[in-house]
Amino acid sequence: MATRGGSTVVSFLTVLPLAVVMIAGPQILSAIFLATSEGWQRNSGVFVLGAALSISLVVAATFFLGVGATGQGLSGGTLNVIILVLLLIAMVRTFLGRGQSEPPKWMGRLQAATPQFSFRLGFLLLGFFPTDIITSVTVGSYLAAHDFPLTDAIPFVLVTLVLLASPSLGMVVLGERAEAILPKIRDWMNTNSWIVSEVVILFFVASILNGLLG
Repeated sequence: MATRGGSTVVSFLTVLPLAVVMIAGPQILSAIFLATSEGWQRNSGVFVLGAALSISLVVAATFFLGVGATGQGLSGGTLNVIILVLLLIAMVRTFLGRGQSEPPKWMGRLQAATPQFSFRLGFLLLGFFPTDIITSVTVGSYLAAHDFPLTDAIPFVLVTLVLLASPSLGMVVLGERAEAILPKIRDWMNTNSWIVSEVVILFFVASILNGLLG
C-alpha cells in the first residue's frame, strides 16, 4: 500500500511522459489545423473539451475495473504484465505506422470545421485512437495496480490537454507569427512523431520492467 504523500510524486513522474504519446501524431496535427482555421478560438476550445471528457472517462473506467480485478485476486504484478503487453502493442503499432507521412484525408475538413465537428473529433481522437486508448488504459491500470488514488491521474490529463492546446495558445501569444511557425511544426511532427512516441513508450516500458524485476 503506497502512502498518500509518496504516491503523488511517484505516479506523477511515471505517467507524465505518456502525455507526449497522447498528442504525438494526428492529435497535435489536428490541433494545429484547428488553430489556423476560421473561428479557431471556439473550435480549439471544444476540441480540447472533447478530449478532456474522453481521456477522463477511459482512465476512470480502467482504474475502477483494475481496482475490482485486484480485489478479486488479480495481483499488481499481473496487471503490470498486462500494462507491459499493451505498451509493446503500442510500440509495434507506432513502428508499423512510421511511414504514413501524409495526414489522414479527413484533416482536409479541419480548415472549415464546425464546433460540433471539433468536439466530436477531440472526443474520439483522444479517447479512442488506438495509441491513445492504450495509453489511457495503461495509466488507469497502473494507478489501480499500485494502490494510487485516481486523482493522481490529474497531472497526466492536464499536461496532455495543455500540450494539445499549445497551438491555440501559440496563436494567442504570437498572433500572426504563429501562422508561419505552426505549419513548420506540423511538418516536423508529421515526419518525426513516431520516433517521439517510441522513445516515450520505451521509457515507460523500462519503468515497468524495473518494477517487475525489482
